[in-house]
Amino acid sequence: MFRTALRNVLAHKARLLMTVLAVTLGVAFVSGTLVFTDTLKKSLSGQSAKSYEGVAVSVTSYGQGRGDDGQKEGEPGISQQTLDKVKALGGVDAVSGRVSGFAGVGDEDGKLIGSGWSNKGSNYSPVKDGEDPRYTFTQGSGPARADQIALDKATADAGKYKVGDTVRVATNGPVKEYGLAGVFTTEDGAVQAGGSLVLFDTKVAQELYLKPGYFQELSVGAKAGASADQLLAEIKPLLDDKNTKAQTGAELAREQAKEIERGMGNMSTMLLVFAGISLFVGVFLIYNTFTMLVTQRTKELALLRAVGANRGQVMRSVLAEALVVGALSAALGLIGGIGLAIGIRSLIGSFGAKLPGGALVIAPGTVVAALVIGILVTTVAAVLPAWRTGRIAPVAAMGSAHLPANAKSLLLRNVIGSVISLLGIGLVVLGVSMGGSDGRMVIGAGSFFMLIGMIVLLPLLSKPVIASVRPALQKVFGIPGKLAAQNAVRNPRRTAVTAASLAIGLTLVTTLSVLGITVGKVVDRMSTEKLKADYRVSMSGDMGSLDTSVAETLAKSPGIKAVSPQTAGYFKVGDDFRSASGVNPAAIGQLLNIEVLSGSLDSLAKGELAVAEKTAKSKDLAVGSTLQVQYDDGQKGTLKVGAVYKDMEGLLSPYVIDDKVLAQHSEDPYIREVYVNVDGGASKAGQQKVVDALGKNPAITVATQQDMRNEMGGMINTMLNVMYGLLGMALIISVLGVVNTLAMSVFERTQEIGMLRAIGLDRSRVKNMIRLEAVVISLFGAVLGVAIGVFLAWAVGTTMAKAMPDYALVVPYDRIGIFLLLAAVVGVLAAMWPARSAARLNMLTAIKTE
Repeated sequence: MFRTALRNVLAHKARLLMTVLAVTLGVAFVSGTLVFTDTLKKSLSGQSAKSYEGVAVSVTSYGQGRGDDGQKEGEPGISQQTLDKVKALGGVDAVSGRVSGFAGVGDEDGKLIGSGWSNKGSNYSPVKDGEDPRYTFTQGSGPARADQIALDKATADAGKYKVGDTVRVATNGPVKEYGLAGVFTTEDGAVQAGGSLVLFDTKVAQELYLKPGYFQELSVGAKAGASADQLLAEIKPLLDDKNTKAQTGAELAREQAKEIERGMGNMSTMLLVFAGISLFVGVFLIYNTFTMLVTQRTKELALLRAVGANRGQVMRSVLAEALVVGALSAALGLIGGIGLAIGIRSLIGSFGAKLPGGALVIAPGTVVAALVIGILVTTVAAVLPAWRTGRIAPVAAMGSAHLPANAKSLLLRNVIGSVISLLGIGLVVLGVSMGGSDGRMVIGAGSFFMLIGMIVLLPLLSKPVIASVRPALQKVFGIPGKLAAQNAVRNPRRTAVTAASLAIGLTLVTTLSVLGITVGKVVDRMSTEKLKADYRVSMSGDMGSLDTSVAETLAKSPGIKAVSPQTAGYFKVGDDFRSASGVNPAAIGQLLNIEVLSGSLDSLAKGELAVAEKTAKSKDLAVGSTLQVQYDDGQKGTLKVGAVYKDMEGLLSPYVIDDKVLAQHSEDPYIREVYVNVDGGASKAGQQKVVDALGKNPAITVATQQDMRNEMGGMINTMLNVMYGLLGMALIISVLGVVNTLAMSVFERTQEIGMLRAIGLDRSRVKNMIRLEAVVISLFGAVLGVAIGVFLAWAVGTTMAKAMPDYALVVPYDRIGIFLLLAAVVGVLAAMWPARSAARLNMLTAIKTE
């Protein structure tokens, strides 16, 4: 029987090609993800371990903590005195202190080099022979004076800087100029990620990033023969600050490796989810293929039964075919996955990220996973067709070429599908009523049952839906249109399985599109309706706080009409910490469209408080109420509510106060952004005026309202494009399913097509009939997918509405139209080969075909 199964596989190579390709794509997605993440994980872990070579003990400060009374306690970092004590220990060879933070370098046009989030500054800390072992200099040397810096080679090359040149560097304050003392190479993660690294003199770095005389980290080298564990035991008693942690370099490297593994795990999980969707869609193609193959070989299988093969043997022969196909697909998928991993690595490198070098990691688990997934998916999908094979009665089967599902089985299927669908809809409605993240989890479970129920009910839905478009097809396309509609519902199960794969893909695509565009519109309304400022000034890449000098400089600059910082602060109310926004009372009304419900914003200038509507209701506050608060520095005070305003989430905190009040109680205010209006309104000249006032600082972005809309819209579109790309694999497999279904349908209807040709249906109309059948099936699946996708987007969006002001569902009819058009195109393209095959059939030969 196994030899028979193998011969059947070889005899139906063309028919099984689409199945092999579908499984291969899914397995390639899985194995490519595993190979890429394993390779990257090993490379990053090796890089991390390399950065701690020679570090026996590492001491890290987490800054000042807060006591039970909310006041800061402890040291801001590791003091120079502590460093000296550690250095004096007998087993210590050398100690270097580190401080770091954001630093941006401008190119010759004043634009920031590198990505904002990975642009970094640190101190050059020579420990032996005047050198810092972390850096290898290709030109010059490390900074020796306060007015010198060193740059990593990639940044120096991008800015066309050479030793001796003057380089403009910005942190969170005004731009400063430094002389370039040297250019170096490094394994630093920021540089490898496509960012930049600026090395300052230690005292300069301490002033910029921490406090003079303090470090964020100590790297301790051991003398020959000294034990890292013994050094650790000697160093710990010297650390009297509970916010400081000491550990061996090896332990720290292991911790970082675990962090990398967790990070890679998250990315791997996301990619594997989409790979799982592709494989799930592939199951329908495999199931359809084996169902049709079994139907076409009914007489052959019946003959096997007649000559002595029992039910189990016939079933096992079909499963053996699936096993062979699965094994071949898994092997091809593994090879394809390795190629995919190489491609992903090259693609990321083309975007400027410098991934660590190293050979590809093809773990035994990846090989096993590819083989198991390929074989298991194919075999499981073939179980039901194989079971049906075993039920074929020898005599009955030899007298009938087709054994359609009986009414009882379809009735049972419809009842089961209805129950599952109602369960799914019920869960979605329950999730909507719950709201929040818990509600979204319930909606996710409901979505799964809805999709399963839809798949089960598709044979029932196909007849009335396709019958409704039959008159239009007949009117527009004539006889080919009528035949296409009839053929599409001739076998409801086959049509349902083919349409299901497209429906699943378009359900996910539509849900993501509707949600993404709706959120984008909310952000757009917020920036156009709530924001009146001409410009928003912030750190590039939102990296850290602006210096207080930014708002002060702009306020004094000619042509600037209104300026207000948006300072992120907080105070303690009772036992809870509450976020607050510090603003300029004299200007904030000109910059933000704040809808005051009671009181007046003028009260902010008197040291009073403005409270958002939702917070006022939940805390039972009104104009005239008072709050007992404790500020960042531990001081307590009483604030009177002077205004209640409509919530402006994303622009203002629930509590708004004069920026000067927050500044009095904060050593280092965190200024997220500064809003600006210029004389004459927004214009290119006005934007340049702000840029010039800030000294053409490369680390600061001056964004117009349109820039802000584009920024959020760009993020959403990028996210959607990534999702579309990942779901593209599932849609490709759906196309293969349509091709496979039509090809086998043409094979089954060879005699019928010959008869149609004989009574006058010419080749062009035969092709049109096949094409229209494909379009009808594709659009049937697409319409169902779009409808369910819009419903699920509404459900998920409803749970988000409370957290987003002025939320309103936006149905992007243009994109939905494009999705449906693409589904029709998919049908046309998928029908090309089957239609051509049908049109080329010799009518006499076809008529004689059994």
